[in-house]
Amino acid sequence: MSQKSLPLAILGAKCPTCREGNIFPVPLMSFRKLTDVKKKCDVCGANFHPEPDFYYGAMYISYAFSVALVIVVMVGLNLILFKPELWMYLVTVVLVNIILMPVMLRFSKVLYLYGIGRLKYRGY
Repeated sequence: MSQKSLPLAILGAKCPTCREGNIFPVPLMSFRKLTDVKKKCDVCGANFHPEPDFYYGAMYISYAFSVALVIVVMVGLNLILFKPELWMYLVTVVLVNIILMPVMLRFSKVLYLYGIGRLKYRGY
């Protein structure tokens, strides 16, 4: 088994215990099964659902991602355009939010599992 670093394991959505098994059953930018998380790791058997409704807490992380996205879009529009109109803000925020929705939903769950899931890394 390879020893993958923590940032690479988080970015790859890998198991917190072995850092090799996938947390999600479908690829990252898939709009199918956005909220599905595997029950257990295929490699080490770690439980990805430590308690019922565990991932409801990930909504707070997803909300923080959305707020950061709105701020980045507004600052970016102000840097690119002199005085953007309101409709430009609204359209850009909605479009970027729709495009990045799978990424934000998944990484909020990954960060929540790594932070709160109480799964420890075992280098084997």
